[in-house]
Amino acid sequence: MITNYTEQQRLNAVDRFKNLDAGITTDMNELVDLVAEICQAPVSLVTLLDADTQWFKAAKGTDVVCTPRGVSFCNNTIKQNDLVIIPDILADEHHCTNPLATGEPHVRFYAGAPLITEDGFAIGSLCVIDMKPRDLTGAQRKAMLTLAKQIVNLMEFNWSVRVLEEQHQKELLNTKARKESELKLKAIFDSSTDTHILVGRNYEVMAFNKSAAIFTRSHYKHKLTNGDSILKYTESAILGQFKKYFNIALAGRSIKREWMLMPGTPLECWKVTTFVPVRDHDGEVIGVSLNSTDITHRKRQEAYINVQNEALQRIAIMQSHELRRPVASLLGIMDLMKMENIYFNYFEMMELTVNELDEKIRGIVKDSEDTLHGRHLSIVA
Repeated sequence: MITNYTEQQRLNAVDRFKNLDAGITTDMNELVDLVAEICQAPVSLVTLLDADTQWFKAAKGTDVVCTPRGVSFCNNTIKQNDLVIIPDILADEHHCTNPLATGEPHVRFYAGAPLITEDGFAIGSLCVIDMKPRDLTGAQRKAMLTLAKQIVNLMEFNWSVRVLEEQHQKELLNTKARKESELKLKAIFDSSTDTHILVGRNYEVMAFNKSAAIFTRSHYKHKLTNGDSILKYTESAILGQFKKYFNIALAGRSIKREWMLMPGTPLECWKVTTFVPVRDHDGEVIGVSLNSTDITHRKRQEAYINVQNEALQRIAIMQSHELRRPVASLLGIMDLMKMENIYFNYFEMMELTVNELDEKIRGIVKDSEDTLHGRHLSIVA
């Protein structure tokens, strides 16, 4: 028994046993019946003492369920390690004025064995009461101490079962919450159009989403399965690069790479793949997350724009050289005519028209240069 604990610590221990299961209460009532029979006492009780009240958790010979702690004989019992016996309460200087002795029910004899928990707290007593002075035999005393231990064992067992059940219920709730969370994450994971594959250090597939399974089946005619080597689904043309980037991620650094898959086939596509290191709780890299996004549309758009730019370049060159060639010839002829002093009625109009055409062509060339500025193209007109 612990002797240096605080009253609050003792009350905390009492709280464990205030709510006992019906089955345990039935067993304790059978034990108090047995104690009453062994000790030939009209009243026997199992009591718990909280801050202000003495509660009767099992009883024989009374229908009372509690009394104020201030009039409890068990107040003294919980301070002892052994059986407490008061042969004649009215003759005992510490208890002779107790209202339970001086008035109803006129208690004259009390014997109580402390109920001491496994961790050493005295929470109450197993006691017998009589309305006449008397004593207990050695066998009766031994029986009370033995049965007091059995009652504590019953209450401890009930509390342990209840704690285990509460823990079990918490675990069930946690498991349910975890499964619901996993389902939600899986729903998000599988609804992604990107492919996600978790790969172990030895290239073994550990997890994958629905998009990855569909892509593997449609492009490589294989059913992706946990435990497969990811190298089975890596094209030989990029195998060396794949291993290089995979090892960079295993070393702890994320890296991104664009590549063409299935080139020259109807399934040709472009992917951008991010290699992300995956760590355990201790920070050790246990694998690599391969996250791939299809960028085929973007690549085709870029190729289309490149084709347009090339066409525009050719048009600009044609504008610069092919269209300006006859205009330059006309300008040369006009200069020769001036040198020969050859003039006619429409000479000035013809000269104005040729110069205007030259200016318009130069303007078109300038617009083409501005459009192609991003390609650093310069057209000399």
